[in-house]
Amino acid sequence: MTTTTTTITQEEQNNKHVTNDQTQQEIDQTAKMQAINVNVWFGQKHVLKSVNLTVKPNTVTAIIGPSGCGKSTFLRCFNRMHELAPNAKMTGKILLDCEDIYERKIDPVQIRRRVGMVFQKPNPFPTMSIYDNVAAGLKLTGTKNGKHLDDIVKRSLEQATLWDEVHEDLKKPGTSISGGQQQRLCIARAIALQPEVILMDEPCSALDPIATAKIEKLIIELKRNYAVVIVTHNMQQASRISDYTAFMYMGELIEFGETRQLFENPKVKLTENYITGAFG
Repeated sequence: MTTTTTTITQEEQNNKHVTNDQTQQEIDQTAKMQAINVNVWFGQKHVLKSVNLTVKPNTVTAIIGPSGCGKSTFLRCFNRMHELAPNAKMTGKILLDCEDIYERKIDPVQIRRRVGMVFQKPNPFPTMSIYDNVAAGLKLTGTKNGKHLDDIVKRSLEQATLWDEVHEDLKKPGTSISGGQQQRLCIARAIALQPEVILMDEPCSALDPIATAKIEKLIIELKRNYAVVIVTHNMQQASRISDYTAFMYMGELIEFGETRQLFENPKVKLTENYITGAFG
């Protein structure tokens, strides 16, 4: 962190709120999800500071920034997973189809069904077969019909581009396949619940280049049916697969816009310094 702060000039610090200094954000009726003035604390530590962001339907939104800048915490706010952490507190609003998901009447379990999450490290349930990994969430929510369950499992594996590779091995443990296949299995598990938004927290960081390419291709295909939000340290990946990119630094959203514009003509000097490798 010392190296990072020494590269930031006072002029850049003064200029870093160009796109995010809006305390009275209007509700965007066209958004699938929208963060309005989101602040998060863990105990006394203020980790997200007045963040505003809009996620459009059928798009991929990438969140980039150095380690510890609040990317993953922000992502977890979108399906209320951050509140599972001890001493977590949030102010502001997260809207899903213009409805605040933090209203008291809202069931967080239903939100996590509508807004699925895929984690950094593939995490198939080790005691379950490939089939049961995909069907696990469905069974918990009451889907018992064998034929209906079979159809959903097959469709989910097809959408995750995994069916052709595992359809003869559905009874094998979910951990018996490769790391890249396990990550696609976890994506299939999320898809099976028919979410509206899919969150991905560095889904390729533990994968080799071939597996990463398959996941990236899959993400691009998924946006036909879902809004996808991905946290990534890989700026090349963000530029390849996303429609919109958000750059975060020290808990603040520094710049947000169309990916091509942000990478080719950033509006904020701090953004330019990050994407050109001046710090990170």
